[in-house]
This record gives sequence, structure tokens and C-alpha cells, in this order.
Amino acid sequence: MIRKKLNCWEVMKCGRGPGKLLSGKMEVCPVATERRLDGKHGGRQAGRACWVVAGTFCGGKVQGTFAKKFNACKTCVFYKKVLEEEGDDFQKPFALLKRLKKPARIVDISTKKFGVLIGGSGLIGGELMHYFKTETKNEVEVLAPNSKRLSLREPEDIRLYFQRYKPDFIINAALAAIDSDAQISYEVNYLGSINLAKAAMALKIPYIHFSSAAVLPMGENLTEEDHVPLTADLPFYPRSKLMAEMSLRNLQETRGLDCTIIRLGVVYGKHDHKIQGFHRLLFSVATQAMPFMMTRRGVLHSYSNTRKIPPFVHYILEHRGEFSAQTYNFVDRNPIELSQLIFAVKSYLELKSPRELYLPYRLTKFGKICLLFLLRKLGRIGVEVRMPAELMFLEYFYKTQILSIEKLQKSSYGNRHSELSVYTELPDIIDYYCKRWQHLNLISHGKSEIYDGARKGITEFIQSPQNLINDIHQGKADYFADFDSLNDE
Repeated sequence: MIRKKLNCWEVMKCGRGPGKLLSGKMEVCPVATERRLDGKHGGRQAGRACWVVAGTFCGGKVQGTFAKKFNACKTCVFYKKVLEEEGDDFQKPFALLKRLKKPARIVDISTKKFGVLIGGSGLIGGELMHYFKTETKNEVEVLAPNSKRLSLREPEDIRLYFQRYKPDFIINAALAAIDSDAQISYEVNYLGSINLAKAAMALKIPYIHFSSAAVLPMGENLTEEDHVPLTADLPFYPRSKLMAEMSLRNLQETRGLDCTIIRLGVVYGKHDHKIQGFHRLLFSVATQAMPFMMTRRGVLHSYSNTRKIPPFVHYILEHRGEFSAQTYNFVDRNPIELSQLIFAVKSYLELKSPRELYLPYRLTKFGKICLLFLLRKLGRIGVEVRMPAELMFLEYFYKTQILSIEKLQKSSYGNRHSELSVYTELPDIIDYYCKRWQHLNLISHGKSEIYDGARKGITEFIQSPQNLINDIHQGKADYFADFDSLNDE
């Protein structure tokens, strides 16, 4: 005969459980209404996990937070009873507290897919997090640990994290900066990526890995099978990304790794807090740091829109039979001519430069060498100036690189959102970044006014701050949000 598992209010006879109270003056205990812990240890609501719930009525008075009350809870007869009854199935407080992290919403991963995203603070990772929070909140729950919580350079971090959290999938959108030294590139882009894959194999879950067109040669119609030779002359960034692709394919073929590699072109989108890649180009034009064209006519590149990436990731997670052990080039349908893109940015910002004078590659390369020499000299006298990391790929500015999307188009996903391109997104992107850079005092010109659409009171804040604060304190002005609804019963 199976014995019924009793809840705390049934054992302690406090009279504050769900239903009719013993006294009209009593309040229902928070344990009896906490749905996020419903079913834990076989209890109703938080009835068998009450020690992690703040504000309980134990001992006839309101208790504090978990940190303040847990020592007392460990001596409670009910806690000891649950601990004995559950045995090895007893859930540690940390696992229970995870569900109480965000009081505003109920997190129940028992009925959702649960994933871990590495690199959630980057341009791609941030877009993925936003998508999963807004578009799939009832289907998918995603955690994105920062590098202090889980460093790809520390295998023990990976082991302990996935020992604690056992997700349904892993997404790796993290990468070392393109100008990182050999050790960082090797440990993050290569070792870290493969250690994540091995964790996914141990957990028998899918692994989604983001790679880069940096592993490809120059040319047109580049397929998923193409890549540059792996040599000691290859820069550390593409070398480490290429090695990761090669080892992941080896694990797919020899160990049955369930992995999809997504290879991106030049990535563009909003909310990138670093000035890098496409946004470095935009910044160079906006600051008029590019007086002449550092390219030639007719050079085409493939671009990847960050807004398109999350729906594709979601789709391939739902269709593992088709997309497992596959690599896909994921870029916009049409490549973009670099010179025309530069002129489009110049025209939008109404600037006079860069002038339509194309510098030959040899001249540009010589200028780069001279600049490096100057920077080294400045470094010796304590002046720290860094060369833009993108100049590592200076040759790319003068040669075409077009990725084929034939494989993607033939898949069941197809080429959705094909109407989106750099040109359709460009006005919004320019407006977003120029305003951001103006706020950070990185640029002082541009078509967009810095304070367009700014919060009320900004003019007074700039011109007469004392009058502004006097008006606010005297009740003549109120520019704050209304939070009275927080006190609604």
C-alpha cells in the first residue's frame, strides 16, 4: 500500500493551508499558493518544499528569506521527515530556488524544453535570448550563464554546470575576439567548443554550434564542404574555428554527436555593444575615418541578419532528424557589393567622405604596415593604441566571398524572411548605432539628432539642471514612471 505524502500544513497543523482557515484572522501561508514548486517531493504547491519559500508562518510568526531561515528549517521535524522519505530523490535547495528566481513568472521546465546558451551577451546570443524569452516562453526555457559562471576555458566549469543543470539542448554562440592570442583562441574557440560537444554527447542532447565564413577561401558559390587549408600560416581566429568544425564532424561520424553547425557570413544587426565587424565599417564611415575607398569595385560578400537566426535555430531543434550531423551556410539570399554599401551609408549620413577614390591593395597593405610600425613606437612610450582587429582580414576587402545557400534552400526550412537584407535594415541600424555612439561621445555628427525622442526634461537637464530639480521637488514637474500598481491588493 502506497502511503500518501503529507504537506507541511497537514503535519504541522498550522491551519494556514489551502481551503478553510481555522481562524478568520489567519492568512493563507505562501507555501499553500506557491505553484512553481507544485509536485516537488510529491507535494501540493510548495507543501513539501516549504523551507525555500520566504514569508512562511512557521512557529506562529512570519519568517524571512531562505538565507535567514534555513538553519532553523534544518532542525524542523517536517524537513527531516521529507528528507528521510525522499532519500536519494530529495532535491537540494539550490534546485528548488531556481524556480523562484523570477517571481513575476512561473518557470516550469518540467513541461518545457530547457536549453543552455553559451555567449548570451553577444550579438547573436543576445538575439537568441530575446527570441526565446518573447516568442517561445511557453515552450522553451533558456539559461545563459556568463563567463564567470561558466568559462569555456575551464573544463571543470563545464562539467559542474551541466552536472547541476541537465538541459535538453546546448547552443554555442560564444567566440574569442578575432585578434585574440593563440592561447585564448585555442582554449575558447576550439577546446571549449569541443568540450561542450562532449557534454552534449554525455547528456545525449543536440548541440548547435556557430561558425564563421572566416574558415572559407575567397570565391563564389562556396559550399558547406569548402574550407581553407589548415596550416600554421592561418591566423589564430580562423584556425581555431576551422579546427572546431573539423573535430565536430569527426565526433559526428565516429561518436554519433547530434550537432548542427551554422556557418555565418558578415553578421549585422542591432544591440551589439562592441564596435566590430560590420559595425566597425559603419563606425569608420560615420566618423569619417575612411577618407578613401579601401576596396575595389565589384567586391561582393555574403551577409547574415541576426533577426533571421533565432527562428532557424528553433526550427532545427524541432526537426533533429533532418538537421542532425549537418552544416549549413546561413546568409542572406543576395550578396552585397562592399563599395555600394559604403556609399549607401555615406549618403544616408549626408557625409562628404569617403571619396570615390579606390586605393590599390598594395598601397593599403603598405599603409597598414606603416601604421603598425607607428603603433609599436607609441607603445614604447606608454601610449596604448590598438589597430582595428578587422584589418587582419584586409585581403577580404579586395576579394569576393559568396556563400552558397543551395543546401539551405533545399531543406524543409527553405530561405524564409528572404526579403530582409542589409539594405532593408540599414536605415534602422544606422539610426540605432549613431545615436548610441553620440550618447557615448564617440561621434559628434550625423543625420540623426542625438536627443530625438529623448525623455522629457532632457533640455532642462542640459541647460538649467537647478531649475529642473527645483521643479521636480516642488511638484511642478513629474517625469517619473508610475509604480502605484505594485501596491495593488
